[in-house]
Amino acid sequence: MALSPGTRLGPYEIVALIGAGGMGEVYRATDTRLGRVVAVKVLHGTHNERFEREARAIAALNHPHICTLHDVGPNYLVMEYVEGAPLRGPLPVEETLRLALQMAAALEAAHGKGITHRDLKPGNILVNKEGVKLLDFGLAKMAPAPGENDPTLTQAGTVLGTAAYMSPEQAEGRTSDARSDVFSFGLVLYETLTGRRAFEGENAISTMGAILHKEPRPLQAPPALERIVMRCLEKKPAQRFQTMAELKETLEAVRQGLAPPQSQPSIAVLPFANMSRDEDNEYFSDGLAEEIINLLTRIPGLKVIARTSAFAFKGKHEDIRRIAEALGVATVLEGSVRKAGNRLRVTAQLISASDGSHLWSERYDREMTDVFAMQDEIAAAIAGALQLKFSPQPAARARHTPSLPAYEAYLKGAHYMFKHTPEALARAKEYLEQAMALDPEYALPHSTLGVCYYLRVIGGLLPAHEAMPLIRRAEQKALDLDSSLPEAHSTLAVVAASYDYDWKEAERRFRLAMTAVPVSSLVRMQYALLHLLPFGRAREAVEEMELALEQDPLNVMFRNNLANVLNAAGMPERGIAEARKVLEIDENYWFAYFVMGIIYAPGGMIPEALAAAEKAYQLAPWNPVVTGLLAGTLVRAGDSQRAEGLVQRLREAPAMAMVYYHLLCSEVDAAADSFEKAIEQRHPMLAPLLGHPITRPLRTSPRWPALMRMMNLPETT
Repeated sequence: MALSPGTRLGPYEIVALIGAGGMGEVYRATDTRLGRVVAVKVLHGTHNERFEREARAIAALNHPHICTLHDVGPNYLVMEYVEGAPLRGPLPVEETLRLALQMAAALEAAHGKGITHRDLKPGNILVNKEGVKLLDFGLAKMAPAPGENDPTLTQAGTVLGTAAYMSPEQAEGRTSDARSDVFSFGLVLYETLTGRRAFEGENAISTMGAILHKEPRPLQAPPALERIVMRCLEKKPAQRFQTMAELKETLEAVRQGLAPPQSQPSIAVLPFANMSRDEDNEYFSDGLAEEIINLLTRIPGLKVIARTSAFAFKGKHEDIRRIAEALGVATVLEGSVRKAGNRLRVTAQLISASDGSHLWSERYDREMTDVFAMQDEIAAAIAGALQLKFSPQPAARARHTPSLPAYEAYLKGAHYMFKHTPEALARAKEYLEQAMALDPEYALPHSTLGVCYYLRVIGGLLPAHEAMPLIRRAEQKALDLDSSLPEAHSTLAVVAASYDYDWKEAERRFRLAMTAVPVSSLVRMQYALLHLLPFGRAREAVEEMELALEQDPLNVMFRNNLANVLNAAGMPERGIAEARKVLEIDENYWFAYFVMGIIYAPGGMIPEALAAAEKAYQLAPWNPVVTGLLAGTLVRAGDSQRAEGLVQRLREAPAMAMVYYHLLCSEVDAAADSFEKAIEQRHPMLAPLLGHPITRPLRTSPRWPALMRMMNLPETT
């Protein structure tokens, strides 16, 4: 029975009925003590459990776009009274984006507290002049405290929610998580844009059937926004946005695309086209573009996209405006190189991304001996076109000018090293050693050779005990020749951390490397993985990796390591989302599948973990650590026979492979034995692994303190 005006519930006097539903009524009331208007939600007695759940959920949240809880009575909640109306469409795109970002921020805050709403719909979203307020957490699912059974766990087969706004897993009575809210968010966003529901039926049953088996009708919206809505509405949770943070970031990017462009000058230098008759001269055209990138990074106020991202469009013949949009820049430099004997013809043009117009263009006919002066001229011309200041002798140029044969050999070595395959790394080493022999005073080949050795260790192609002394020698020689190379200091920091376990020396070297302006994205990645992560500073590691990606947004290695550190920072869903972005750039990047495997398996998502491990093994069967991951995942999936066959191949492999295997098999003592051997072998992937969820059983075992002492690390890392 509805309460009449004047009825008192404690100090709250009922004024009028606002709304009613199957679980109770909501009234406008007056707090007689404070003289303020409040909303009082009275629940029917049979819904006490839902009542307590809503009170706990709202009490845990403090967000400007979530209705605030003021008080709790015997059978009622007292909440902030919000003047407004339920969300209704259709609305203009700009207004839809504004409200959607507020909704996403509110849900991100809830998910961050382990709360899934499970009843997101327009009726639970009030809109006023300030924006939106999210209401009604009566069906919310809350993460249990450590050691506690889930107090909000729904019995299998129970369907909760409003039919038209359910996710497929809710409609089937299956377990739901934050990705269910992502689906419901997509339904709300669809309706806000179009004024109609994405799925409609004659009754609740037929509506749920449409959600499960049909696709929504196309909507008229900007393509980028339409793609967001359709990804939210994927039937399988794994194919949606994995977190509200990722969804909010994507919405913000669309909104920025609709807004006026940023005023900061920005540029991407595309790989120069090789117009020479000899296709093998491609290394030179790539190298010329990279040298110009290095020079442009020294121009104050200019955002320069790193080589890896700019070169991601090589050979794809994409529209300049699309490239600029993907890289987040206002201008693009493209050009071509024709090399014949000792003569060069280079053309370059600077293009405005907004309309495709040429801001500057030039042709250079020079002798090879003039190549360095020509690079400076191009950088100066670009600075002039963008009205920026350029120093004719930038700090990026080493004091020593190499001989042309040595310079060409170096470019070939760097060209092959970026391919990251065993064969390419072997060829890179040959060319870098050739450059060193041709010009013993040339520092860059020494430093790059050190990185080449390190990549071979990571790939399981060279033992650390053999490689690390070679790396140390190469980097120290580079610094003897040119003390201004920050990457050399950073690589020596990597050696100090992952091989010597000398963390003070590693920190000293990293600080030297990070005095450069700008800080190299590679240096940021190494600092995150081998200084911040080993000391449990995963959140800071995430920040460093995000800064690295601002410089190099399409770099698959950097983005994959962001996925890695997000997992260590307790954000596995965001980690999976970043790994999926890696595969959107390069579907054959084996390390992304590896990272997905070590995220899925500890979370109990064994079918997903097995699929990822199988793919990683298919792409990198030569890597023992990948084999260990697959073997352990097979055991978890019940295929011990095939796992044993793989384990036999690991008997002589680095112990790191068996660390993964034993951890996945929950064999903690065996994992500790292998971990100890991996410490002795100085495997470089060991330190970044320390804080990951996969090592949790080992970190809580009696063996852990001794293992940390072996690595000169605090026992509580």
